[in-house]
Parts: sequence; C-alpha cells; structure tokens
Amino acid sequence: MTDTGRLIAETGIVPKKSKGQNFLIDGRVADRHIAYAGIREGDRVLEVGPGLGILTERMADLPCELTCIELDDILAEYISQTFGDRLRLIHGDAVKVDFPEFDVFVSNLPYSVSTPIIFKLLDHRFRTAVVMVQKEFADRMVADVGSPDYSRLTVNLFYRADCEVMETVPASRFNPRPKVDSALVRITPRKAPFDVIDERLFFKVTEITFNHRRKKIGTSLKAAGLLRPEWDVPYLDERVENLRPAEIAEIADAIHTARL
Repeated sequence: MTDTGRLIAETGIVPKKSKGQNFLIDGRVADRHIAYAGIREGDRVLEVGPGLGILTERMADLPCELTCIELDDILAEYISQTFGDRLRLIHGDAVKVDFPEFDVFVSNLPYSVSTPIIFKLLDHRFRTAVVMVQKEFADRMVADVGSPDYSRLTVNLFYRADCEVMETVPASRFNPRPKVDSALVRITPRKAPFDVIDERLFFKVTEITFNHRRKKIGTSLKAAGLLRPEWDVPYLDERVENLRPAEIAEIADAIHTARL
C-alpha cells in the first residue's frame, strides 16, 4: 500500500491549507475506513476528494465501479495518471457538480466543505456512506437533544439515516497535522422514524429555528413570515434546541394545516 508521507516527498505535492487539504497518512485507518463501508461486488462507489489516493488504491482493484471527484488540478492529474481506467475521474467541485448514481460513498472530507457535502449526500439514494470529518463535526452529527452540539445537521440526519461514530482519529494521523482530531462516521439511510406532511417545510422550519436557536420558536418563525398570530401551532414559547426532531415536525405540520 502507498505510504502517503513518501508520496508527498516524491511528488512534491504540497497540501494546501486554503483548500482544507489534510492527507491521511495511516494505512491502518484507511483499511478500516474501507471495511466500514462494506463494499460489495458490483457496487457503484463514489469518493470525494481522493487526494493522493490512500483510499482510492484500496478500492481501485475491487469488483466495483469507482468514481472520484477531485477539485485540485494537480491532484486530479495525479489520480488520473496513477489509476488510469481503473476508475472514472470527475475533475470539479463536489459541492457544485452533479453526483452520479452510487451505492456507497467514501470520503476524507475537506473540513471546509463538510456541511454542504453532507446535506448534498442526503439528497441521494445510497446504501452506506463512511466519511472522515472533524471530531466536533461528528459530535454535531450524533448529538443529543439539549446539548450544545444539537443542530440542524443533527435533525436532518436523524430524519433520514442512522449515524454512528466508528472511531476517533488523532490529528497525528494526517499531513499536515490539523489542530483538532477527526472521526470516521458511518451513515446508513433508513425510513424516517416519524411522518411529516411536507418535508420541504419541515427542513425549512428546522433551518430557520436553528439559525436563531437562542430565540423562542414563535419569534423566529414570525420574523421569517412563516407564522400568523391566529394559527394554532405548538411549542412557540420553546427554543428549538430543547425539542426532539418529531416535535419540530409537529410545528411544520401545524403550519402546513393552518395554511389550508
């Protein structure tokens, strides 16, 4: 397997902090990352941000269809030359380009784009995703109601998938070494644990209220033009950080019904 540290020295490719590039250099962590994904024969696998290919090389010869999305010009050229027709390379911004259909998603996510990539991921149908993210971001993904880490991200993930922190990865396992530890998180889509009448309204209510998490829910929704005084909507005197996702759904459903 490729020694990422040696590759950095041999290729002269310097990780760019401005692009959130922190290359994983521990092959054992990479092995576990791929194992957590449970790739099967014939799977369509999508990797975002392959970097120097520490995950890519572990998948390129598996009986799967591998697609990689890489923004950096130098890294895209390196992946293309190294792996050739063993994968499909999309040279572009993963936040902006259309994702191909996929069954499995793997990524050492650049920290700066973790949020938009996770939200984009949730708009697609897939079996499993395993992502490397900052530890504090992972904490937000699986936070409990009422905790400081409980967020819009928590609610959206809980509605759509099971989310499990598989392991914490120390900062020493990356080059350059980031200031914080990371974590491997597995996302497994499942049926929503509660019903909502209008999903788009549910996500909008979630976004607005968490953008003003210290305010009463009624105040935030009125300011956003989503609430009228005569409507019978629950939890208006509560703060969203204290509500379970199903209770946020009750608010969205009540607004939907009141509009009719």
